[in-house]
Amino acid sequence: MLHAVLGEYGGVVDAGITMDTRFHDDLDLESIDLVTLGGHLQARYGELVNFAEYLAGLGLEEIIDLTVGQLVEHITGCLRAAEER
Repeated sequence: MLHAVLGEYGGVVDAGITMDTRFHDDLDLESIDLVTLGGHLQARYGELVNFAEYLAGLGLEEIIDLTVGQLVEHITGCLRAAEER
């Protein structure tokens, strides 16, 4: 999904993305890019993973410092919670 969002920024993707990669500082994602990522997540996971709701629960600094690892943890937590239902 990140490759789809970052497609036009090929050099960033080629440099490698790790769990510590920050969406804003390292990938230079803007808010519209996060909306696009949210759309990809909804297309893949449906209502199980609500990225917009997750972001709404964060403060501005937390959104700016958001890492790939934090998003992965959110997704896996949502999927685990759905399995437990």
